[in-house]
Amino acid sequence: MAANSRIEWTECTWNPVTGCTKISPGCLNCYAERLGKRLQAMGQPNYRRGFRLTRHPHMLEVPMRWRQPRMIFVNSMSDLFHKDVPLDFILRVFAVMQQAPQHCFQILTKRSERLAELGLRLPWPDNVWMGVTIENSDCAFRIDHLRQTDAAVKFLSCEPLLSPIRNMNLDGIDWTIVGGESGPGARPMCHEWATDIRDQCVAEGIPFFFKQWGGVNKKTRGRMLEDKLWNEIPEDTLRRESAYVPTGATS
Repeated sequence: MAANSRIEWTECTWNPVTGCTKISPGCLNCYAERLGKRLQAMGQPNYRRGFRLTRHPHMLEVPMRWRQPRMIFVNSMSDLFHKDVPLDFILRVFAVMQQAPQHCFQILTKRSERLAELGLRLPWPDNVWMGVTIENSDCAFRIDHLRQTDAAVKFLSCEPLLSPIRNMNLDGIDWTIVGGESGPGARPMCHEWATDIRDQCVAEGIPFFFKQWGGVNKKTRGRMLEDKLWNEIPEDTLRRESAYVPTGATS
């Protein structure tokens, strides 16, 4: 399944893997799990197995067919570094990203140990952004694992933000996203938790993106943080005026 996305910090999603398993507190109310079960009930072929981890080789070349440059969230419905995704399949995903330099690919994982383990065996083209989820202070060790990679852009997703995260070591980090949990059972995010991370980023000159306050109905709370929309992104970004377009590509 590849589709335009409502996620504020990307443009579309590409899911060569779907399904996942819970490993940390941020997974409790997983939006992808809810959506995966809904898509299964609707008869979407890629979700015949519901939210059980499934590889989809037929999805690998989808970005090659997109003519216009796009910001692409890789595996919004899974985790590329899940233990059940073999290295050879991860390498195939990276090969596609190398062959589609017109796009910017964003990968996000909670499995930073495996990211660090495999990082030296992966190619890191400039159009691949690598991120880790940091939902609370107990997960801050993931930043160190991310730093060990050769990704051109390294970013943090503090979503769902479940506690204050003080004094993060942001050396080598290029971007930070903060957001509250949304949907059924959403846990609240305190104002001070968000502004503290923003202030850490401002002090270090790191682009800061405030995604949402969240809540059961996130639209009612919006995206304003202290009367401002924070939509900052790394500057060496998305659009290349002379972007390569693969032969036979379609828009």
